[in-house]
Amino acid sequence: MNWDEIKGNWKQMTGQIKEEWGKLTDDEVQQAEGNRDQLVGKIQEKYGIAKDEAEKQVDNFLAKH
Repeated sequence: MNWDEIKGNWKQMTGQIKEEWGKLTDDEVQQAEGNRDQLVGKIQEKYGIAKDEAEKQVDNFLAKH
């Protein structure tokens, strides 16, 4: 699945995103609205990790789905 597919199915993907990153609130996931950079930023902020690590996690998530 590529990012365009995730963006197109954002409402369906929110559950899987919340499962992967449980610290994110529903509002934070909704605010990202399929924007990869916003999601990376929220993960980075919530988990206190570097941007490159957050991007790696998002890429791994993408590869799994």
